[in-house]
Amino acid sequence: MDGQSWLSLAFLLSILRGATPLLFASLGGLFSERSGVIQIGLEGMMLIGALAGATTAQLMHSPWLGFLAAALGGVLVAMLYGLFALKLKADQIVSGTAINILAVGVAPFITKLIFDTTGATPSLSLEDRFAFEPVLIAVFSLAATIYVYRWTKAGLVLQFAGENPPALTAAGYHLTQVRWRSLAACGALAGWGGGSLSLFLASAYSPNMTAGRGFMALAALIFGRWKPLPTAGACLLFATADAVQIRLQGNDSFIPVQFIQILPYLVTIIALAGFFGQSRAPKGLGQ
Repeated sequence: MDGQSWLSLAFLLSILRGATPLLFASLGGLFSERSGVIQIGLEGMMLIGALAGATTAQLMHSPWLGFLAAALGGVLVAMLYGLFALKLKADQIVSGTAINILAVGVAPFITKLIFDTTGATPSLSLEDRFAFEPVLIAVFSLAATIYVYRWTKAGLVLQFAGENPPALTAAGYHLTQVRWRSLAACGALAGWGGGSLSLFLASAYSPNMTAGRGFMALAALIFGRWKPLPTAGACLLFATADAVQIRLQGNDSFIPVQFIQILPYLVTIIALAGFFGQSRAPKGLGQ
């Protein structure tokens, strides 16, 4: 494949499509972790969002209703996580891991009840899927997050909740309420990340279709130093690695396909290992 095809519009659009679910999930993780709540459960929120989106679009014949259901599904999972992490004061890493495991187990149960199958949901027609809309929504979500984070009182409160919780409490704010609202925003965005998979990148929900994207989104958040714009850049980096491995699989190459498929995860591991510099987490994270 020549160099010009690597810079083609189709290749660049494939990067944007691949970055969309990562961007949604990483922005959700930013709201959660900036408020001081460790977010390991992005994978589970995305998975339930993908299932809720595909199921609703299949039954209601509307991708927009499916996208709304994906957000609500993510919020439901986020509230369940908040019950354990904020209300019951359980270990946040263990609770987030449990949320991921629960989502994997609950999904086939739901598909069995609705579609009488423990596998994928029925394929959506072209009219019941998105063509490009999630990309635009993701870009708008990024712009809105940057605005809230940098120039609003709510963004300042969010940052204090993660950096200096005692100071926020001393200023008269209810820390737990701030974190509940941040978790709700996290769930909605992560649910959209899952919905963009089943309603945009694919035509149905399939088991484990997130394929580690929740963890890649968390890696993008860490690599982006818990800031919106650098996090978006990290999502584009990981999406580029994914688009490259897809292209390489279509070429005649002496490299075994199994090694090509691990490229996005290899890039993620390198980023997490701090190859490009150390990241400092919010001081109140997990407290």
